[in-house]
Amino acid sequence: MTGVQSVDNVALLPAYLAAGTAVLVLLTDLLLARPRATIAVAALGALGTAVGAVLVGLGGQRRTFCVGADCSWIFGGRAALVAAVVALLTLGVLGLSVPALLAGRSPVGEYAFLLACSMTGGVVLGAAGDLITLIVALETLTLPLYVLVGLRRGSLASAEAALTFFVVSVVATTLTLLGAALLYAVTGGLHLDRLSALLAERPELRDLPLTTAAVAVLLVGLAFKVAAVPFHAWAPATYDGAPLPVAAYLSTASKLGGLVALLAVVQRALPADQTGPVLALLAVLTMTVGNLVALRQRRTVRLLAWSSVAQAGYILAPLGALALAAGRTDEARAAAYAAAVAYAVFFVVLELAAFAGVTALRPAGADGGTLDDLRGVARQHPWRAAALGLALVGLAGLPPGLAGLFAKVTVVRALLDGGAVWLALVVALNAVIGLAYYLRVTAALWAPTPTTPGLAPGSGGGAAAVPVVGVVAVVLAVATVAAVVLGFAPQLVLDLAGR
Repeated sequence: MTGVQSVDNVALLPAYLAAGTAVLVLLTDLLLARPRATIAVAALGALGTAVGAVLVGLGGQRRTFCVGADCSWIFGGRAALVAAVVALLTLGVLGLSVPALLAGRSPVGEYAFLLACSMTGGVVLGAAGDLITLIVALETLTLPLYVLVGLRRGSLASAEAALTFFVVSVVATTLTLLGAALLYAVTGGLHLDRLSALLAERPELRDLPLTTAAVAVLLVGLAFKVAAVPFHAWAPATYDGAPLPVAAYLSTASKLGGLVALLAVVQRALPADQTGPVLALLAVLTMTVGNLVALRQRRTVRLLAWSSVAQAGYILAPLGALALAAGRTDEARAAAYAAAVAYAVFFVVLELAAFAGVTALRPAGADGGTLDDLRGVARQHPWRAAALGLALVGLAGLPPGLAGLFAKVTVVRALLDGGAVWLALVVALNAVIGLAYYLRVTAALWAPTPTTPGLAPGSGGGAAAVPVVGVVAVVLAVATVAAVVLGFAPQLVLDLAGR
């Protein structure tokens, strides 16, 4: 028996492309020192990563770094979907950052490098087959964001947000590692599929207090990452203090990464009868608290942050169906996992469109401002306001935002199929509560007698501002079109999520 493992470089191609993008960005910034060239390299690298992930995913599931039947890297349909979405989100956030970068408010090379590093973690995360790879990928996704959050020069709120995010993330990482260590102590395994098999073959291990503690601590650590209640308090302050594009990345790519990690552990490693009740409780608390607090928000980014908290509850809800015996059949479990991943994809696309709309209606480099700053802006910028309104309506789950509507229907259907009728009712009730603030913001865009109308990026900047406005407008248009297209092709996302 040889200790040398064969390596499938094709399976690793998306990770190579993402990591290579980070290296090329550094070299371009060092050798050329031209901001536009650095941004172009980062954009092409992100696009190439998305294309590479799709091409590899079309070839079927590929495994590498295997010991027997246990593999640390499993790249299939779901991994390809996650990698492509993370790369495209990175591309979109980079586009939203162009006005501030060209204005010199942040160092272009460092900013693009950190964004590419974070993208690399997100690409690896979807293919992780063991707890070590999973946690390292999650931290690679998160670590660069500590710096990005605090990059708004001269802003005390930005520095406070970075410190808060750092402290909370350290605690979350510590708990996640402790949970993984306790699971290893109980089972002697780290591969996700191996953990599931060991706990199924030896039921006595599941009854040990140490196993219960390991499951609880691991779930709590990952719940911090997705800002699930009661581990959510860091999110609104961090989002509001970060630069607007970074807040968009936190709310989309970073949250998607945390949800993918949580889903991987719950689906493939931990026993459903132990995780189901915990996730059901987290889902109810998260969607209810997020929606109720969002009703009282006056700052735009804080409202979107609390909305993001509530949306995480909807994503966790299908997993709560596993709390019931009827929901633990193989068919019901597969439907629940697919619904959670599909909802996450729909959500991040709509959330990016919402942040793009806010960015397009605010001055370059400014924060999200208050809701009063957006009042009546549709009179000056009708198309941008319409795109923002469509994203908000989609997040509410109303047509014509069909992506959000299909997402909520998918979740409710998974809950009903899993026997969790009570949880489906909670989701429906919270969806009604969410309508209040989503529609309030949408109506404000067309409200008469605006107080302080928002200004588009680059306003008053002369001819040099035109391409800057164009980049943000393109991101907004693409995100809006993507949301509409996904709304008409939900089954494609569900099929990929179920692989």
